[in-house]
Amino acid sequence: MGGTRWSDDEYHERASSRKKSGRDAFEHHADVVAGRAQTRVHQKMNPLGVIARESRDSEAHPESHAVAVLFDVTGSMQSVPRVLQQNLPRLMNLLIRKGYLAHPQILVGAIGDATCDQAPLQVGQFESGLEIEDDLGKLYLEGGGGGHITESYELAMYFMAWHTAIDCFEKRGKKGYLFVIGDEAPYPKVKHKEIRAVIGDGIQADIPFEEVIEKLRQRYEVYYVIPRMTSHYGNEEIRKRWTRYLGQNVLKLEDPAGICELIASVIGLTEEKVDLTEVESDLEEAGATATVVQAVSASVAPVASSRGRR
Repeated sequence: MGGTRWSDDEYHERASSRKKSGRDAFEHHADVVAGRAQTRVHQKMNPLGVIARESRDSEAHPESHAVAVLFDVTGSMQSVPRVLQQNLPRLMNLLIRKGYLAHPQILVGAIGDATCDQAPLQVGQFESGLEIEDDLGKLYLEGGGGGHITESYELAMYFMAWHTAIDCFEKRGKKGYLFVIGDEAPYPKVKHKEIRAVIGDGIQADIPFEEVIEKLRQRYEVYYVIPRMTSHYGNEEIRKRWTRYLGQNVLKLEDPAGICELIASVIGLTEEKVDLTEVESDLEEAGATATVVQAVSASVAPVASSRGRR
């Protein structure tokens, strides 16, 4: 629900404690791999039966703003959530201290393939403090997926469209942000059997992906980000499929280490808090490497152009 505040000091204290004890930040995944936990979605990340994940205003955050980040964790993409976890302070400082977004509430989740994976969808809650890292630690980085160029992005987007409630839009008419990080294409329809099995809704018919995207974009600025992680990075068929649904909001990222910087930069540009030159300066000041600054700048240039923020 996002009622707490972010603390760099507490984040680094946790990291130090984990290093001393040899614990993995992704504890649920480590427990599954070691056989200490069953191979399945963590209870708190399970979308089954969830009415809504909520981003709500509070005394600490009177003007909350929803930001959701969903990772494809199939194949080699399973390592990308670790990039976010390792760079959370940079993301939060760019958003809050640089004034890109005063009261972000961040939901994290993971996407697999509902046709074959044990954990096809994992979705946390919108949070403002270290609970963001807690939810990352509950992800199972399955690394599955099928032998094709499709994963169950449409199922995740169905959940976001029908099972989230966000005050930024409901009270203030400001869209939330949804970033899907992946390298493959969605299935053309959300299958009603998968919705029932994974989410629990008694849908009687499949829903075309176009309808899901249309409903989702009423309340969210939706971006699909393709990092250079696999051979699919250069697959034009995948890029064209996403462009058909999201237009210029399909972004390619040359350096996957810049995921956090890209998310913050897109938000800063869309909120019209900075222009592209200021983004580059802010990233350098935040400690991003030259290659990350260059990669992020190239990736978000279309966003800057569309907002007149070159």
